[in-house]
Formats: sequence, structure tokens, C-alpha cells
Amino acid sequence: MALLRLRNPKGPNAAEIERKIKRGNALRQGSSWRGSRGLLALLLVALCACGVAAWLYLASLDSDITETLAGRREMISSQPRVYSVQCSEDYENYKRYPGCTPQKCGRAVTDGVVTSEEAQALRRLAERGLALAGSEGGRAVSYNISVHNVMLRRKDASILDLHSGALSMGKQFVNIYRYFGEQITDVFTEEDFKLYRDVRGRIQAIIAETFGLDPTLMYLTKPTFFSRINSTTAKTQHDEYWHPHIDKETYGSFDYTSLLYLSDYGSDFTGGRFVFMDQNGNRTVEPRAGRVSFFSSGSENLHRVEKVTWGTRYAITVSFTCNPSHAISDPSLP
Repeated sequence: MALLRLRNPKGPNAAEIERKIKRGNALRQGSSWRGSRGLLALLLVALCACGVAAWLYLASLDSDITETLAGRREMISSQPRVYSVQCSEDYENYKRYPGCTPQKCGRAVTDGVVTSEEAQALRRLAERGLALAGSEGGRAVSYNISVHNVMLRRKDASILDLHSGALSMGKQFVNIYRYFGEQITDVFTEEDFKLYRDVRGRIQAIIAETFGLDPTLMYLTKPTFFSRINSTTAKTQHDEYWHPHIDKETYGSFDYTSLLYLSDYGSDFTGGRFVFMDQNGNRTVEPRAGRVSFFSSGSENLHRVEKVTWGTRYAITVSFTCNPSHAISDPSLP
């Protein structure tokens, strides 16, 4: 209405009043624009900060991985995928056994040795056995206990060792064959143990073939066990299974190490990848049910396991020695 009145001025100050109104409107519009522009700038800064934070988080997840040796969705079924490395001097500190002591070192992955159905059956075996403890999966308690006069040193998550009978039960370990006696046959069957022995034999054969060894000169050695890892927070430093280590240093008897995975990375669990730590970058194996990863056990294959962030990771560690004095027998029901 004020503008309409100004179009028909009735006083000497009308023009001046109109100029003041226009200037006020312009100032209000400018102030509004500057406020909106400031708010927009703040929003852009916030979005950029969120983007940078997200990028840094995603980058940190894989910052130490330079190469994936075997992805979860790959199927390596014809020939093992082999990554060769120079043998370390570790083996020079031990008696050498021609036909077995590593002359060619490296790591390899195959999905053609164990079927997914067999892996599922072995996982059910592990679940039944570990359920005997009623323990919290994912704990990793350091131990030095004697079972059948065999010293075991635990460095992994909850374990079940069918050879010695060692089972983690809370913060302690028991011999399930002694603890449960004849009732153990309600948990395991002869078919379970036969499958376990058959799979062990196939793993031994593919390691020998890949590294050019005489399989009759390779011997199963301790510890060989099922492992279960979940995202339970570590309560002591001994629970921290993810630290880098060398198998030949940890267990002097080891010459070849293998892992048979019983669950799938990305669907059964996240994190938990197996990482080889090399001077020129780290290389990882993404677990897949039925996948076998194996490698020479010296310092040429320094490795670790990522922290499991969700779900439960099941695997079997099967280890071999060239020294017959460190050999153990296949497990059998008592």
C-alpha cells in the first residue's frame, strides 16, 4: 500500500521516503543473501569434512593391503595360485631333510582341494566340539598346558584340537577325551574323523605337489586345530590374535603351514582376512569356505590375521614338519 501511495505523492517528502524504503529493501535482501550464502558455505564445509573423514576411514581399512592374492568371489579350482618368495635363512638353524626342507618358498591358494559341502561338515564338527566348552568364542588365552605330555602354546582364538583333545573352556583348557569320556561319541562320529583325515591327506598332497616335495617325508605336527574367532573385545594382551608372527619362530617344528577356511569373508564375518606382510607391501587372502591357503613357515612369510569386526570366522590350521621326531598321528575316537 505504501508503494501505491508513493506513485501519487501528496507531500514534499514522498520522494525521499520512497528512496529510504528502496534502500531498506535492498539492505534486507543483501543481508538475507549473505546469511544464506554463509549457511550454504557452512553446509559445504561440513559435507567436505564428512567426505574426507569417510575417505580416510575407508582408506584406513585397506591402507596396508597392496594386493589381494585371492578374493572371496574368485574360484581357484584348476591349479593353485602361487606367489613365490625367496627362502629365508631360518631353515639353516635346523637339521635339513632332503626332499622336504624348503628349497622353494612362497605361498599358494586353491579352492580345488576341499568342497564347500565338506567345509560345511567340518564347520559343524567344530561347532559341536567348541560348544562343549560353553565358552565365549573369540577369546584368545595364552596357555602352556600339558595334554598327553604334549606342550601346547595357544596364540589363536578359541580352539579345538582333535589330536590332543585340547579344548578351550573359559580361561582354561581341558582334554575332552578325558573330561567327557565315552560321552564324546555323542558329539563326534567315525565319519567326522574320517573326513578330517581325508582332508588332511589332500592338503598334504597339494603342498607336496606345489613345492616339489616327497609327501612321504612330510609329517603332521602340533599344533593342528580348529579355530573360532569373533569380534569379542580382547581383555588381555594374550587375547590379541592379530599380531604379526612367524610360524617357524613360534613353533620350531613347522616347515609348512596351511589353513582351511570354513566360513566366508564378507557374509559370515567381516575383517579376519589373512595378511602376508612383505617389505614391498602386504598381500591378503580373503577366506572362502573350502579354500586352502598354504605357505612355507619361515620368516619369508611373516603374517597376521585382521581383527574380526563382525560375525564368526572358522578355520582349521594344519601344519607339517620335515623332522619325524616331531610327527603326530591322525586323530581317532578313543
